[in-house]
Amino acid sequence: MSTAALLAYLASAILTTWGTAHLTATRGVAASFGAISLDNRRIPIREWMAEGITHIAIGALVILATGIEGAADATTQLIYNVSAGVLVVFAGLTAVTGSRTPVIWFRVCPFVLTTAAALLVAASIA
Repeated sequence: MSTAALLAYLASAILTTWGTAHLTATRGVAASFGAISLDNRRIPIREWMAEGITHIAIGALVILATGIEGAADATTQLIYNVSAGVLVVFAGLTAVTGSRTPVIWFRVCPFVLTTAAALLVAASIA
């Protein structure tokens, strides 16, 4: 296995783990908002689940591209770079919103996503 593929698979493992953690924690996150209307509760549930699904989908896309086309393929490298860009946008969004709260996981999230993005960029140039 090439270094690029190893880096891509490591980024995918981080993303699928983080995405699964999002989905697993959705109920607790919704409960942390306290007594709010059902409509208002649905919004953070949807957002929390959408981010988790996005992380898992990016991880799966990277795994599929790497496994089918190989890490050296131009399309695979494009997938790595576009995925890294999306992750940096998510990290930035979290940095200016959720990470300004006392919740530790919101504070950790930008670092997790930036790490995965850096691994994907490294994979695209390895």
